[in-house]
Amino acid sequence: MNTATTTLTLSDGYFSRRSPMDWLFALLVAGGGLYALQRYGAYMDVYEKGILLAAIPGAIWLGWFWRPLRTLMLVVAGASLLALALYQQGGAGDLARSEQVFWLKFFLSSQSAILWMSMLFFMATAFYWIGMFSDNQGETMMRLGSGIVWAGVAMALIGTMVRWYESYLISPDVGHIPVSNLYEVFIMFSWITAVFYLYYEQRYGTRALGAFVMLVVSAAVGFLLWYTVVREAHEIQPLVPALQSWWMKLHVPANFIGYGTFALASMVAFAYLIKQQASETRWFKLAPLWLLGVVLCFEPLVFRSQGVQGGSAYWMVYFGVSALIVGSILFGRRRIAMRLPELEVLDDVMYKAIAVGFAFFTIATVLGALWAAEAWGGYWSWDPKETWALIVWLNYAAWLHMRMMKGLRGTVSAWWALVGLVVTTFAFLGVNMFLSGLHSYGTL
Repeated sequence: MNTATTTLTLSDGYFSRRSPMDWLFALLVAGGGLYALQRYGAYMDVYEKGILLAAIPGAIWLGWFWRPLRTLMLVVAGASLLALALYQQGGAGDLARSEQVFWLKFFLSSQSAILWMSMLFFMATAFYWIGMFSDNQGETMMRLGSGIVWAGVAMALIGTMVRWYESYLISPDVGHIPVSNLYEVFIMFSWITAVFYLYYEQRYGTRALGAFVMLVVSAAVGFLLWYTVVREAHEIQPLVPALQSWWMKLHVPANFIGYGTFALASMVAFAYLIKQQASETRWFKLAPLWLLGVVLCFEPLVFRSQGVQGGSAYWMVYFGVSALIVGSILFGRRRIAMRLPELEVLDDVMYKAIAVGFAFFTIATVLGALWAAEAWGGYWSWDPKETWALIVWLNYAAWLHMRMMKGLRGTVSAWWALVGLVVTTFAFLGVNMFLSGLHSYGTL
């Protein structure tokens, strides 16, 4: 009788399974990180240098974990370095070149890149919905939508990196990572939500959810454009003293990974309810659609009631587009339901998105408490922003507890996740509109 034996060797290890392209990518990331440290280390304190060095293995792991990110990182790095070189032509960097150099003026300055991001995200949303209602070319349209989302994410990151450099061109004292006000964090929210969606799109092999997830991204972009016009928010401003801390570089991104994944989960929950009630004819049973319509269409009235002036025509257009979207989903719900994946898949995406978001939101809350202790002398002050952050945390902690301990699934969990978007939106934006406190840096 032959005896089969199994021998574990180095070939079974994680690193030994890396391809030559994996190692080349790692070499490029390490080289780029060390170059950045050598070139810009004079502008960094010891904490920022530590963050940069820790980001090198993190970026390598992300590129190995999900290969499309490698291309994204390389494109963003290449385009950002090109923008820096164009700013530095002829000697010292000059911010005025953003209006003089063709590639900066129309593509690679921070404001140009962000406008491209906005247009691309709107286009992607349209292509996803066209694909949703198309019979023959539906998959092609949605595939095109996915490609446009990738392009939009790239432009968002290029704009962010170039804006970071532009802040130092104004003055070394003004220079800071662009995550300090509503304009900058809306950009971050948009691309984070889009990136997580693209991962789940590939992971589950379905593009139909893009039509729903990109709605919330497009809504964020719509607010961003209005905020830019009315408040000239794209202008780079010096940091207020409380934000002049390396804690901001950790706390804010972690927070918005939470916000982005919670928003993604809520739109997946919305898709779940649409698929579940696709054959329903009684109007009162179509509550998710009516709720979405009320929230979207009521938003312009909220802004006006709070004395937020400017752009009234813009918000009327917003109102009309929102009503058109809601009506289209209402009348096309059966066709939409046929495109969507099975309810079990939607439920799993919803759960995983909330789990990831909760982990990062927890980290952000802890980091925020440490930052508060350094800035204000106490870990917790029951500031409105802190209070609502705790409410968000408790909401999703309860959701996860009920799922893991009580087996929460289906309609109740979807409704809970959808209502969670309202809670999260108020913590993110509503506090700045209706309340005031120590965190009121992004007023409307």
